[in-house]
Amino acid sequence: MIVSILIFIVVLSVLILVHEFGHFIVAKKSGIMVEEFGLGLPPRIWGKKIGETLYSINWLPFGGFNKLHGEQDEEGITDLDKSFLHKNKKVRALVVVAGVIMNFLLAIVCFAVVYSFWGVPRETGKVMVVDISQDSSASTVGVIAGDQVLSVDGKAVKKSDDITSHITIHAGSHNLVILTGPTANRVQKTVVLDTKLNPTDGKYYMGLVLSSQEIYYAPVWQRPFYGIYYGFKDAIYWGGTIVTGLGGIATDLFKGHIPQGISGPIGVFAVTTEATKGGVLNLIDLVGVLSVNLAILNIFPFPALDGGRLLFIGIEAVTRKKISNKVEATIDSIGFMILLALILLISIGDIRRLIVYKGITGFINSLSK
Repeated sequence: MIVSILIFIVVLSVLILVHEFGHFIVAKKSGIMVEEFGLGLPPRIWGKKIGETLYSINWLPFGGFNKLHGEQDEEGITDLDKSFLHKNKKVRALVVVAGVIMNFLLAIVCFAVVYSFWGVPRETGKVMVVDISQDSSASTVGVIAGDQVLSVDGKAVKKSDDITSHITIHAGSHNLVILTGPTANRVQKTVVLDTKLNPTDGKYYMGLVLSSQEIYYAPVWQRPFYGIYYGFKDAIYWGGTIVTGLGGIATDLFKGHIPQGISGPIGVFAVTTEATKGGVLNLIDLVGVLSVNLAILNIFPFPALDGGRLLFIGIEAVTRKKISNKVEATIDSIGFMILLALILLISIGDIRRLIVYKGITGFINSLSK
């Protein structure tokens, strides 16, 4: 448990530090004074001033922070040219979104590392049967793992998605032409499979696990390039998935339903602990997913988040009038309190699930229901 807690702290710190470093480096490059860049959260253990910035180590071992000159109000500003509030809208917007961009880049790097070792998936042009559900019609008509599906209802298939999309549109019985038998003596035959409706997602399934991909291990010198390409695709995919999930949560709340599958810091700890069991690459892959999560959540236009600050800058650009610093600070404070309340409520739900489902494994399974 101690090791799990330490790994969780390291993961969380890396995610937040990378985010804060984005704000830090863009602020520096834009001529904004960074008064303090802290590792961990106050109270302070140690600090050393280099140039105009105090670099500190703090007692609470979670992430880090930046303190920009003139970030919140006019009080305490000693150099107008180096204050955040007196920079133009473009510079302030770049500083705000820099953390989100860094989290997205971290995700790409993580996925690239994983793909460099695990290999990359590529289409083979052949749809193969990987597994069969025992309670499906496929198990009674002689389909076995290793068979190749040539066509469905007279339509040739080269990707597993070709079959999935076809049966989604056309429910009922389907004629599949397959190649079956030993590799040296394959024979072609036609089988009829029935689809069943899954009430959970409203989709039809025929009881086959299909794949048209293989794992490709590129030459060592090419792997970083393949990794970056597929890492970028994964980051985009997870970003879209998270946005869709947030939309579903908002819809549930609007309808008065309690959102399912949502989790907070305790849930992240549970998932991190489980991922660690799969090895370093599993953990790096999870860091990539969490980094995209952090990026998307931070850009959400809600007070106290980067997206909220970006929204204020956007309003200023449209109205050509700057919102009062006191008004903005008040709205941010209210937003922060709301976020804390949400985290508390979600954490209570996480604790309840840990108890009800008797541990981390059951807890994780419950999130996917």
